[in-house]
Amino acid sequence: MARTRSHPTELDPVWRRITDEAEAAIAAEPLLGGLVHACILHHASLEDALAYRMAQKLASGDMSEQLLREIADAAHAADPSLGQAARADITAVNDRDPACHRYIQPLLFFKGFQAVQAYRVAHWLWREGRADMAYFMQMRISEVFSVDIHPAARVGRGIMIDHAHSIVIGETAVVGDNVSMLHSVTLGGTGKEEEDRHPKIGDGVLIGAGAKVLGNIHVGHCSRVAAGSVVLAEVPACTTVAGVPAKIVGEAGCDQPSLSMDHLFAGGSKKG
Repeated sequence: MARTRSHPTELDPVWRRITDEAEAAIAAEPLLGGLVHACILHHASLEDALAYRMAQKLASGDMSEQLLREIADAAHAADPSLGQAARADITAVNDRDPACHRYIQPLLFFKGFQAVQAYRVAHWLWREGRADMAYFMQMRISEVFSVDIHPAARVGRGIMIDHAHSIVIGETAVVGDNVSMLHSVTLGGTGKEEEDRHPKIGDGVLIGAGAKVLGNIHVGHCSRVAAGSVVLAEVPACTTVAGVPAKIVGEAGCDQPSLSMDHLFAGGSKKG
């Protein structure tokens, strides 16, 4: 008896949800049919769709869409963790961003998600010793998305960058898993030192809009950095810091601030 082959969507619930939403989107708005088919329904997997979307967005006179697509395809084929991270990221955006109601939105429309997925390819290039191509990718990501992540930086999975305009993440920065940040966040260095000089952000951290975290300092797990703060010193786990320079103003307010996305605080109140 012949074995039946499973369709890729049956083995990948995230991709199945994306394709189902894509078909519903075309039914609701036929004028977007070409875009949705090209970006989603013409592809067999999320990895293929990501490679297409990245190449389409970053192509220029310097580097064709076809060449960028080949680079992205090679990265995903060589390192399955890129696709796994993308699934965690798209789920994070859907769960945490109140403006996101469907999985197709980050893939089609949200530059924060798209920039992070392109960074992941640039980081793969960096690890493969292809520094100049990685720098080219960094340049195009910055030009297209206004998100400047050095390809050597290490960024975890389950990342949500809301709005994403003017994000800067330096070369030796480390961002943990399940981190949320808003626009105009800088994870930068101080002075002209060339060694380990950028922040280390723990898991589950929430960083508010316009916050600057500077220097080789640690921001502890499940802490909160209030909008507009300038952080120059270590941040203990499960605390909230605010101000210029930032100081501890209370506890984090909840177990997972990056998931709750609650930016309000009132001294040491448990309610944050």
